[in-house]
Amino acid sequence: MSQYLMHVAVVVRDYDEAIAYYTNVLGFELLQDIDQGNKRWVLVKPRGKASCSILLARASDDTQAAFVGNQAGGRVFLFLHTDDFWADYAAMKVAGVRFVEAPRDEAYGMVVVFEDLYGNRWDLLQMKPPVSAS
Repeated sequence: MSQYLMHVAVVVRDYDEAIAYYTNVLGFELLQDIDQGNKRWVLVKPRGKASCSILLARASDDTQAAFVGNQAGGRVFLFLHTDDFWADYAAMKVAGVRFVEAPRDEAYGMVVVFEDLYGNRWDLLQMKPPVSAS
């Protein structure tokens, strides 16, 4: 049996502002934007071979709205892997991404925490290649 994550829902205030941020600021691809009457089915994904996309889900009531920007209680919520950390970090800075710390070199790779337009925390990271056993 084979399984994988297909979509992760991120609760947003507004579809259009979220689409603009994820596509124009983070450089994600808009995969689908389908009007379903009282809501839209909006999928975005990082450019490249990523298999998991983000479902931008507009908050439909006050309870959901209370979680916009705080889906993980202030912890890092999503992890954006890259194969060129410094190029992506520089492009994101120019685009106005809010970083909450300086990049750091950890045992597992380069990482920096940033916040999306609502305040959800993300890691931008480039993993170090695995050490081969000789």
